[in-house]
Amino acid sequence: MTVSTEFQATGGGLMLDSAILLYRTPGGHGAADAFASVHSIEDQDGRPAIAAGEPLTRAHLRQWTKLLGRAAPPEILPENVLVAHPDMLVWWIPERIRAAHFAISKPADDLKALRQRTTVAVPYPAHLLIATRGRLGVYALAVNKRPTAETVAYHSPVLNVFISGSLCWGNIAKPKALAVASIPQYEAAVFDSWSTHANHGQDQAITGKGGLVRLWDALAASKAKTFPVRRLKPFTVHRQPLTVGKLIAGSAR
Repeated sequence: MTVSTEFQATGGGLMLDSAILLYRTPGGHGAADAFASVHSIEDQDGRPAIAAGEPLTRAHLRQWTKLLGRAAPPEILPENVLVAHPDMLVWWIPERIRAAHFAISKPADDLKALRQRTTVAVPYPAHLLIATRGRLGVYALAVNKRPTAETVAYHSPVLNVFISGSLCWGNIAKPKALAVASIPQYEAAVFDSWSTHANHGQDQAITGKGGLVRLWDALAASKAKTFPVRRLKPFTVHRQPLTVGKLIAGSAR
């Protein structure tokens, strides 16, 4: 296979300096099956060529991370932000009473407050949100304080969240940037959209009878001030509760 690349000078004063080549065994996975080398660039008759290389080291990575990081301006992070990374944003939201929008499809006759399309104030438990390039994870917290890596995460009772923890975007506009400034847009996607039904399996994410719609109906009808966190179920994988630290580590893969 022959690969050709055309290079053109730019006004920014940048020049081709190095190349990194990545190797792995066919179908292999894991660090044991991978190798990387870094190569200088030579001039061959006016055209750049990749020279012999050497194994890529942590020193090389630190050097280029430092150079590339200069393009990212420093910012002061709000207290609610747990992780701010180019590929991941994690923050928590304290419990609060919010205006929620319900338009329940095929409402049951015994609903008291949600039989018709309505906006009503209801209490929400504390939440953990994990935004990555591919998804927005939405989880509840049983304790209303900044979580640590060991804090257990719970299924969110928000109706437009899949049992997997991912937000069901539907026709909701996705934020264009994965940045702290986009947090209000992510939160609006979760809490300001219209709720029509529980997603498949969501009723099994809480304890007690009646399911999520009846739970929200009871909270709205009684004008409750706090969410009954005792009804939340831990978010589990293979029946093992996941902590905030494990969720973050899993989302980074």
